Amino acid sequence: MKYLLCIVALCAMSQAQAEGVIRVLNWNDYIEPTLLDKFEQQTGVRVDYRTFEEGQELIAAMGEDEPYDIVVPSHYMLKQMIEDKALMPIDSSKLKNYNNLDLWLVSVLASIPRASEHAIPYLWGANGLAVNVPMAEAALGESVPHSWALLFSESYASRLSSCGLGMLAAPEEVASVLLNFHGRRLSGSTSRKIARTFESIDYLRNSMSEINNWEHVEALAQNKICVALTWGGNALFAMAENPDVQFWIPEAGSSIFIDTLAIPANAPSPDLAYQFIDFLMEPENGILNATASNFYPTISSDSAEMQAFTEANPYQVMTVEQRRRSYLLESLTEEQQSAVDQAWERFMSPPQEPQVSEE
Repeated sequence: MKYLLCIVALCAMSQAQAEGVIRVLNWNDYIEPTLLDKFEQQTGVRVDYRTFEEGQELIAAMGEDEPYDIVVPSHYMLKQMIEDKALMPIDSSKLKNYNNLDLWLVSVLASIPRASEHAIPYLWGANGLAVNVPMAEAALGESVPHSWALLFSESYASRLSSCGLGMLAAPEEVASVLLNFHGRRLSGSTSRKIARTFESIDYLRNSMSEINNWEHVEALAQNKICVALTWGGNALFAMAENPDVQFWIPEAGSSIFIDTLAIPANAPSPDLAYQFIDFLMEPENGILNATASNFYPTISSDSAEMQAFTEANPYQVMTVEQRRRSYLLESLTEEQQSAVDQAWERFMSPPQEPQVSEE
């Protein structure tokens, strides 16, 4: 009888494991889909996988009644999330693959107070310029400099507007590289300085063909624009379709972003969350995610997997020199965020025609 009871108990445990569910909320198109099936087959745990497109969607979803076990906030969101106690501390000793992470990336994330205690690097990338070199050279009548001046200097942008200009619909990232071009840090700028610096590119308001987070990629691929401020991962999609497109990190440097894996404070299944995070940190799986998304792996450069990936995908791995002149996209105060939002709203509004007085 006891033997039978043990069998029944074991069956019940097995069934509970098979019916386990982990709820994951990630950016759109930001995982290799086969990995979800692989995790389910290995663990018997079903992945309830949801996506979002903007950071505010993530914040809103975390406030809903049905909690998530894993979310993927960008690094600049972590400071406020930690202050709001929205994330559970992560015990890295529970992650056997933690030592596979790129140490430079870990140290960069650690520059945000307590971030490394609450989040694990997932994928990362850089902002830069995607340039259709033959089109841009024809418009300029000269070789194309690796400089933000292509957009942020009117003398260049006015000539390049004939072949089409594009930009991310990402106010903080545009503001950050714009201020950097002018020798300032966004996080150290006053509201007035932010507003005035945006005013310095008023000439772009009528020159931009594309201001969005994806359509400009298709326009680059189809020779409809010649220069765009974009993410490196976006540029790689255009480069795959159009060999004339190149991605440059300007000589003055650029901002980088780190998207992270975090466990919400109200996660119903944190143990399963650790399993899923550790699974994604396996070098083979990290490479698959990078290949699918076109963003950068977080794996140590010493690993055999990363060395092979670097050789095959040089545009997806930042060089030591590029890392040296890059900086982490800043977290902003409420006042700075408000200034960026207002400057962006003004930039996106059509310029008003001067009124002619009637006599």
